[in-house]
Amino acid sequence: METLTTIADVRAWRRGLGGSLGFVPTMGALHEGHLTLARHARQENDHLAASIFVNPLQFAANEDLDRYPRDLEGDSAKLAEAGVDALFFPQVEEVYPQGFTTKVEVHGPLTSVLEGVARPGHFAGVTTVVSKLFFSVQPTRAYFGMKDAQQLLVIAKFVRDLDIDVQVMPVPTVREPDGMAMSSRNRYLAPAERQAASAISAGLREAEARFAAGERDAAALRGVIAATLEREPLLRAEYISCAELSTLRELERVDEAALLSLAVRVGVTRLIDNAWLGVSGGAVPLP
Repeated sequence: METLTTIADVRAWRRGLGGSLGFVPTMGALHEGHLTLARHARQENDHLAASIFVNPLQFAANEDLDRYPRDLEGDSAKLAEAGVDALFFPQVEEVYPQGFTTKVEVHGPLTSVLEGVARPGHFAGVTTVVSKLFFSVQPTRAYFGMKDAQQLLVIAKFVRDLDIDVQVMPVPTVREPDGMAMSSRNRYLAPAERQAASAISAGLREAEARFAAGERDAAALRGVIAATLEREPLLRAEYISCAELSTLRELERVDEAALLSLAVRVGVTRLIDNAWLGVSGGAVPLP
């Protein structure tokens, strides 16, 4: 696996390829969820690139940029084992050189609710860095986990709106044996917090079961999750949402595909998770 640190180098590498290129953008601290993205991309493309870049634009002043876990050596070994041909590992100064002032930003309902309220400026940071990565790496297909559901929808929207020639490929969430979604931030949790956090996925599973049994009242589905979380005193829900996919507008009834999502504080750690109702596997109706 080659490690490339400049935009010029990754573009030169890309020019030398024939056939399709899959791409997995990451912030490092890799777990099985990231490696599943890489394996999907490896199977579906002639070549595979990944990136590791902890993007400062998507962290607010009070968030965990400085303590976000970093392990380049370990992450590189995992990516090489997953079949990655090239790792793009730029420094902040390479991505955002002196004088950089441009943003790529999706306006409207997809970015003005849920994570957009909780983390102002977050999605502008995401779409700006993803656009720079796409223009540098020039992939055929880019792979994103369905755990970061709102991010996936926002990226699909800006790719469509700007006619960027990249296929956005959703991959289902990878979970721990107890159902908890894999996340780089799980490692922040103390043992008692980790045990309590399993209620997040338990609430989603119960709501999914109610939906499968015919429940269509959105408030009832949100209530199932809330009741599960309330049984764990270490958990504090920031939001519980049942929304349509095209706008993330809150629903009263779930008559078509919808997104159940939530953000929960476990001590000082903030976790998100979701369930895609009426969606089979990775067949997500993207914007």
